[in-house]
Amino acid sequence: MSDLLHFSEHTLQEAALGIMAVVYTLRLLWLFHYKPGGDRQAPTGLPDTSPRRGIIYSWFNVAKPWAMESTRTKLFFYLQFVVFHLGVVSAIGLSFVIPYAPGWLNWQPLVVVLRISIGLACLVGCYRIIRRMSDRYIRAISTPDDYFSLILLTVWFAFAFLAVPNRLEQGEWQLLTYFILTAFFLIYVPFSKISHYLYYPITRYYFGKTMGHRGGYPLRGTVRPKTSRG
Repeated sequence: MSDLLHFSEHTLQEAALGIMAVVYTLRLLWLFHYKPGGDRQAPTGLPDTSPRRGIIYSWFNVAKPWAMESTRTKLFFYLQFVVFHLGVVSAIGLSFVIPYAPGWLNWQPLVVVLRISIGLACLVGCYRIIRRMSDRYIRAISTPDDYFSLILLTVWFAFAFLAVPNRLEQGEWQLLTYFILTAFFLIYVPFSKISHYLYYPITRYYFGKTMGHRGGYPLRGTVRPKTSRG
């Protein structure tokens, strides 16, 4: 292993993680500086609804595609969402496995799982890039950050896929590129739209609390629109 690769796998990653942690801490301190308003409406709904149950339901609603019309009627896009985010988890996990637990990659089933997960996420990323550029409605609401973030993630997936075996005899270029992209990704994410995951548990907490207070969460069943017979 060259000194540059060792630096990229350890010092560079640790510095990038440190910067990301500092930025996220500052953002959370700023966010919690503002006290949320209370719900002015009296509790409504069935007796078994409550803010606590609404919060729990809201947090895990993302794992229930049948609970929202947007995912219930467009299962293909929900499956894309799942595959894409599993790939993110796999690629991030790989950046810790290679420098700190490289022996795990001697287990072939893990290598296969990582390559399938990251490879499929890369394909989904390519599809999303094409769709964002070709669909005039999505193109109209897209910002430069949307394009840059999506392309960055897709390229990152591609090099993570190449880096999975962690074979130095095949050359270091794929590992170097993967870890340099990972470091850039860690520093860039807190300033981009990708940081939405930081706010997910917070926004879903307050939304679930309000909906539970009003009796809207948890949902009692799927409401299907009525169709008229002509």
